[in-house]
Amino acid sequence: MNKLPEPASVLDLLEGMISFDTVNSNISGIPAPEKPMADAIRALAASWGFTTQVLPVHGEQANLLLTCEIDPEKPWLLLESHMDTVSVNGMSIAPFTPHRTETSISGRGSCDTKASGAAMLWSLKTAFQNGTLANNTAMLFSVDEEVGKTGIETFVRHHLPTLPWKPLLALVGEPTRLAPVIANNGAVRWKILTSGIAAHSSTPAKGQSAISAMVRVIDKLEKDYIPQLSAFHPLTGKAQCSINQIHGGIQANMIPDSCEIVIDRRLVPGENPKSILPEVEEHLDELHRRFPLIWMEQKDAFFDPPLVPLRQEDTLAFLRPSLEKLGLSCEPQGVPYGTDAANLATAGIPAIVIGPGDIAQAHTRDEWVSIAEVERAVSLFSSLLETPLFAPLPTV
Repeated sequence: MNKLPEPASVLDLLEGMISFDTVNSNISGIPAPEKPMADAIRALAASWGFTTQVLPVHGEQANLLLTCEIDPEKPWLLLESHMDTVSVNGMSIAPFTPHRTETSISGRGSCDTKASGAAMLWSLKTAFQNGTLANNTAMLFSVDEEVGKTGIETFVRHHLPTLPWKPLLALVGEPTRLAPVIANNGAVRWKILTSGIAAHSSTPAKGQSAISAMVRVIDKLEKDYIPQLSAFHPLTGKAQCSINQIHGGIQANMIPDSCEIVIDRRLVPGENPKSILPEVEEHLDELHRRFPLIWMEQKDAFFDPPLVPLRQEDTLAFLRPSLEKLGLSCEPQGVPYGTDAANLATAGIPAIVIGPGDIAQAHTRDEWVSIAEVERAVSLFSSLLETPLFAPLPTV
């Protein structure tokens, strides 16, 4: 499949998007899995009169940017949704054959986040063609959100500075049950390696087990580091840390000379991602002083910043009339997982996470989304697209 038939409804559009296998390349090993869907959306958007841009990310990967400029003097609103999905292993339904019932549509990505992308795109198409857009509006379809965040990071660092405009506000599509999320936790993930001396297991004293060394590392972290985490945010909860993978040894009759663990540390808004490894290094140094023969190294750190609320009063005032009109909650929410909104906020762009679906339905063996909620999302995004943005901050 390399194109999307002209959809008659947002549900047709969503089903077409689900039909593309966009499992993240870091999971599937397939280069640029989002490209066929991006090409199809680009062709469809061009036929609707949008301006389209392919923004290279890494290798064959690329973000897709759609723009609708109505007045060079008006501010810009950015809509964003990622195209990639998690693995389909263990699914109980055909992942890329969308199944529609009276109440739901199922398939991998139906909830996270193709429902958001379809609702945003359909609303933008309708408002643009009806001439009801209140602001210049762009939509970004990004790559690699589920693993490396390279799509949104490249957009913020390299693409955004080259554009002749900067968004005054971003709406980021994720399954929030259409509740406005203004804060989310970030993450730091990295490896700790221990090294030993290989030897035959019949004479273990001639070697030094890297696994035994790692046992001491894990014990140190779980007794002295993880329990003392106290950072807290009222919307996103408490800072967390867990050791989630371990690899070591070559075969049963060899003393292992290497072992590694992978750590996931969740940060609340206000914490600095770059401070985490130095904090852990202090604990490792203390361990090394007690056991000088243990050799340890931290490496391959991945940093995903938390979402810090920006211009909270302005953004909620922009959202409130549309939410109230549909009987939706205006109460600002926080979530413990990460989103692309955090990266946009690091560039000074206020960002709200909002979209159809429930996070409990995402990444599941029978992923699905409520049809009523998708249609309600179209009503919400259509209303927001017809709402003038708040005044920009004065330049200094």
